[in-house]
Amino acid sequence: MKSMIVLLGPPGAGKGTQGEKLETELGYVRLSTGDMLREAVRNGTELGKKAKTYMDAGGLVPNEVIINLMKEKIQSLGKVPGIIFDGFPRTVEQAEALDSELNIDLALNFDVADEVLVSRLTQRRSCPNPSCNAVYHLTNNPPKKEGVCDKCGFELYQRDDDKEETVKKRLDTYHKNTEPLIGYYEKAGKLVTICGIGDIDGIFSKVKEALQ
Repeated sequence: MKSMIVLLGPPGAGKGTQGEKLETELGYVRLSTGDMLREAVRNGTELGKKAKTYMDAGGLVPNEVIINLMKEKIQSLGKVPGIIFDGFPRTVEQAEALDSELNIDLALNFDVADEVLVSRLTQRRSCPNPSCNAVYHLTNNPPKKEGVCDKCGFELYQRDDDKEETVKKRLDTYHKNTEPLIGYYEKAGKLVTICGIGDIDGIFSKVKEALQ
């Protein structure tokens, strides 16, 4: 089975959902750059202190620091079935930096057309309760009672980044900065593209096929 996996695809393509299934059903560990940076800063590690100086100044944390954090985290995990990289790399430059330090086995690209994504994301509603964080979809997964979370009863809301204008800006940024990664990993012979439309379990069975 492939052990080092990068998840690709535009916002709303289902990367998070499939990443969670890889974690819960197959035991993969998901490395989120945001989570790792916050943890390292909280723990006061040397790399955490280094990252904090950039974060406090409002700048981007350099690739070298992020990749070293990833290596440090992987070493601390012991034996696991595999690692999923979430939110990194976002550019070809970052992918090249990652490849110089770690061997990526597979890039899974979830392909969904922009018009489907706009509809999917603008119909998303979220629970503001921090201990719940449930997410609904007005068409595909509506709450039982309109506007109210099934799990905790909080009033649902639409996140700012799920509003149409913001969704279109996020997609533009993806096409400009991150989409070139598809060609990068295809050239390296590591890319598998999966249609991100349809039944979640059906998509996951294609993901499992790609891992073999």
